[in-house]
Amino acid sequence: MPPSTETLTAERILEATEEVLRRHGPAKATVVDVARALGVSHGSVYRHFRTKAALREAVTKRWLDRATGVLAAITDADRDPEARLRDWLAALFEVKRRKAGDDPELFATYTVLTGENVEAVIEHLTELTDQLTRIVQDGIDAGTFTVTAPDITAQAVFQGTAIFHDPGYAREWEKPGAEKEFTALVDLLVRGLKA
Repeated sequence: MPPSTETLTAERILEATEEVLRRHGPAKATVVDVARALGVSHGSVYRHFRTKAALREAVTKRWLDRATGVLAAITDADRDPEARLRDWLAALFEVKRRKAGDDPELFATYTVLTGENVEAVIEHLTELTDQLTRIVQDGIDAGTFTVTAPDITAQAVFQGTAIFHDPGYAREWEKPGAEKEFTALVDLLVRGLKA
């Protein structure tokens, strides 16, 4: 492959890495494969990411962050906290379901990568529960929710809805009735927050 004339950026490397992972899987994908896809030397990739592990962590974080951007917009919206909570949970379910259903091979690859990059996953989960905490706190401030501990409540809501966003349950997401079960669970949780 001829050398690329585009400026080599971390973002271009991450895009190429994702494509290489899709093609070869996490066990066979190498930095040399990424460099070859970009038309550069593997040393050029290492100037941006010091190790293969750092590259895999960065691509994992990028994949996880795709969900948090959509959810952050819902979190920050100037709307009723109950509606934001419902929309946030629905968006999380949809984002995760789309990732699993639209590209199952890449989803399987990222399941392996998230197992390798526990810190990136912890950071992602913390960001998600922080968003939920802000929504719950807004609900408390508005008098919509009667709970008194927004952080504990947010954690409970997150854990209570795990079947609709934890990748370990991905097979459940396409079963008939999954949407009805999701709606029933969210209705129950919201009633509990308002009781």
